[in-house]
Amino acid sequence: MTEQEQPQIYLITPTQIDLSTFPDQLAKILDARPIACLRLDLASQNEDHIARCADQLREIAHARDVPLVVGGHMFLAERLGLDGVHLKDGARSVRAARTALGADAIVGSFCAASRHDGITAGEAGADYISFGPVRDTSLHDGSRAEPDLFEWWSEMIELPVVAEGGLTPDLIAALAAHSDFFGIGAEIWDQDDPLAALRALTAPLAQG
Repeated sequence: MTEQEQPQIYLITPTQIDLSTFPDQLAKILDARPIACLRLDLASQNEDHIARCADQLREIAHARDVPLVVGGHMFLAERLGLDGVHLKDGARSVRAARTALGADAIVGSFCAASRHDGITAGEAGADYISFGPVRDTSLHDGSRAEPDLFEWWSEMIELPVVAEGGLTPDLIAALAAHSDFFGIGAEIWDQDDPLAALRALTAPLAQG
């Protein structure tokens, strides 16, 4: 990423979605801010529920030329007409996902704070690597992706990198020079006005 480029917003859905209200909420954000990608990232493992959510969100996202990927469900991505998958097991499933979904699908890999997993996932065909959380949270195994990981990655590896998990305005300001995308989800959906929260969270980018 050159100094002139700003990181893009990679929007992550809440883990639970109320289909009576969330689609309108999502459309409002997509109409107000440029979003590079949307990830359907539900806690539910019920495929029928995931499919219902995907059907509604795909229509909203694709109408605005925003690709929609699904978190963790490789074989649902093709069945539901989504643009790809966000894998959550490091490099382990990347090659299988690429084979199953084809060259045009988006295949992303969450690699926690592991350089090795990130490099291996890239070599296996991932389109981007996600590291996080970027501050102490209860997410995943408690490991933290430190700023020097993103700095090293941006200097040594060409594959795009996403910073996610516990973002704050200060962290966005600190990581902006070394991240291609910011994965933003719970940081805004837990607030009364998600769009206002997104604007406040990403204010450092507007000032950059």
